[in-house]
Amino acid sequence: MRRIHFVLYLLCGLIILLVSCQQTKLSTEMKIAPFSFVNQYDESFGTSELSGSLWVASFIFTNCETVCPPMMLEMAALQDKVQSSDVDVQFVSFTVDPVVDTPEVLRAYVKQFTTNDTNWHLLTGYTQDEIERFALEQFQTIVQKPDSSEQVIHGTNFYLVNKAGYIVNEYNYVDETEMEQLVYDIIGHAK
Repeated sequence: MRRIHFVLYLLCGLIILLVSCQQTKLSTEMKIAPFSFVNQYDESFGTSELSGSLWVASFIFTNCETVCPPMMLEMAALQDKVQSSDVDVQFVSFTVDPVVDTPEVLRAYVKQFTTNDTNWHLLTGYTQDEIERFALEQFQTIVQKPDSSEQVIHGTNFYLVNKAGYIVNEYNYVDETEMEQLVYDIIGHAK
């Protein structure tokens, strides 16, 4: 009888622990503040257009010599995977070099990675200071353009944002397991 009480006590403790962990995760979700920038077609685009949509965010720039081309390839692969699952998701790539990355430059850049950019929005139309502050405050990631270089320092994770505008999680684009988890999470949150 003591053994049964002990097992029940452990199960209750485990349930309380799991519930409290779940509540902690939910309370740390961050809602993206309203924004409106300009997409690769020189049209206003932001939270109003994304309202009620599931979306994946990233930070890139077109003159990047290191991580951005593989990030764009991975985003294009993700776009293909999700499209084959018949899931409605938007892809949003914020340039971290807005002076160089005009709508025309972004439009040409995305065409190197996909033939269908109807759900992939490359955004610009803000100052360098604004994108640095936006990335830090909204996604808790760094963006910094040193005076001594044309290369911009920036985070390389992808961020899943749910239909209510909350960040669900971030994913390392070079980790195959995390990218599989992102696809799984997209499909799960699309329902």
